[in-house]
Amino acid sequence: MKTKILKILRRNQEEYVSGQELCEQLGVSRTAIWKAVKQLKEMGYVIEAVQNRGYRLIEIPDILSEGEIESQLHTKWLGHVIYYFDELDSTNSEAKRIAETVDSQNWHGAVVVADMQTSGRGRRGRGWSSPHGTGVFFTILLKPEMDPGNAPMLTLVKAMAVLKGIEEITGLHPEIKWPNDIVLNGKKIVGILTEMSAQIDYINHIVVGTGINVHQLEFPEEIAKTATSLDLELQQSGHNIAISRAQLLDAVLQYFEHYYQIFMQTQDLSALMEEYHTMLANRGRRVRVLDPLGEYEGTALGIDQRGQLLVERNGEIIKVSSGEVSVRGIYGYV
Repeated sequence: MKTKILKILRRNQEEYVSGQELCEQLGVSRTAIWKAVKQLKEMGYVIEAVQNRGYRLIEIPDILSEGEIESQLHTKWLGHVIYYFDELDSTNSEAKRIAETVDSQNWHGAVVVADMQTSGRGRRGRGWSSPHGTGVFFTILLKPEMDPGNAPMLTLVKAMAVLKGIEEITGLHPEIKWPNDIVLNGKKIVGILTEMSAQIDYINHIVVGTGINVHQLEFPEEIAKTATSLDLELQQSGHNIAISRAQLLDAVLQYFEHYYQIFMQTQDLSALMEEYHTMLANRGRRVRVLDPLGEYEGTALGIDQRGQLLVERNGEIIKVSSGEVSVRGIYGYV
């Protein structure tokens, strides 16, 4: 009921909503309304109550909770099932556990969210710092009808959605560092990890995990030179914007719905390549390809319709698949 009250108060944030109106809309007693509002206040919501006028939402705290996320959600189908945890080992790990124990009809499009991860991880097993109250750590759980070989492209689809969501909420202009990072001013702000369980021609499930650095003001020593956060970047740009992590999550999910629909029509990136290239930090830059079979340098030209990075080396165009390969800038991280 708290979620429903939040939605109503948000819709009418410039005016009061009477207790009687809330009772009629929700089919509960005035006492039940009073108790729910009291609980919301205890969570940090500032709600003004005026006799004979009703309730008005004055201030919304930046908390991630199931109710806060659901009250902000504007998607058509994605995230209509939310699994929220104050603390979790990894949202990807939990999503895989759900996929293995719950009927898939009930979890396609579900979103697992954690306020903190104790074992967050990125690509190639790297750790991901995920302290309480600082970021948006979430995983989308999918069961698409498509060839398993197309699954890695969802990392690029997710990157586009995250970038657009950040732009909408903050006004900042991040870039994609192929294949799975979002960067601002040359520093990493988002990491994406896509994992799949499949048979030869059948997908059991795909989990697309994302970590967004929002409120961090400092980082562990080993990543301090290459990582940043939205708050840090806003401070440096002179903007004073209070970011709602639930609102940011909603924006990203809406954009993912949009790009995912386009992707599924062709099951490749042919319809998204042009827009993706406008977001790509590597394009036109000299890069170092860190391939286990041998490192080499070249110029990144963009991606093909399979999401492979095209690198020109001594007049030859090499198609680089993500896999175990990493790409770094010649003079820095990007």
